[in-house]
Amino acid sequence: MPPVLVPAARFERWVLNFQGRHGATGLTLAGGALAGAASDGSTFQARLPFAEGYDGLPDAEAFAAAAVAPDDWGVLLVRKGGFAVARLAGDRTGESKVGQRHVQGRTKAGGQSQQRFARRRDNQARQAYEAAAEHAARILAGLRGPLITGGDRPAVEEVLGDPRLRSLEVVGPWLAVPDPRRAVLEQAVADACSVQVEVVNADAGSA
Repeated sequence: MPPVLVPAARFERWVLNFQGRHGATGLTLAGGALAGAASDGSTFQARLPFAEGYDGLPDAEAFAAAAVAPDDWGVLLVRKGGFAVARLAGDRTGESKVGQRHVQGRTKAGGQSQQRFARRRDNQARQAYEAAAEHAARILAGLRGPLITGGDRPAVEEVLGDPRLRSLEVVGPWLAVPDPRRAVLEQAVADACSVQVEVVNADAGSA
């Protein structure tokens, strides 16, 4: 299962709630993450955003304080119906662009009609990806920090295949988002900055 995304400001409360559900919880460091083991056998592993390792105190408050966004980073969301790209400094959004492109849905027609329809649909999708790449190349030019991506994996890979974008450092988590709109982009920014927590409940496996 994908990790639970917990805003850094809420992480201490999250740990307290975990302890309330599972009993006394000891915190340790494990592989650059903060690990918790409860008395009922349940465990969690929390990782900082932007693929940063943690080597501080085994303490929820100290861990949350280390969840700081880089000075220069970006977000790229792409689906066939649109895209969103933003460049940020810490938690402040600088330049951004949200765009929609019409890509026809599937058809039940057969034969040559279906082939023409498929070609037209592929052309529309390619134009949408080209537009996304153009804006991403402009907004993310010279990006020094990481890039968070999401949407439709083949679509994102198509856009990142642009030579101007191949040097960008893509890190997790992958964001499974609907067609990008302004509100979707804003939520993606918040999710990118969140702590990633993997939980294993002693009685129910991963959660």
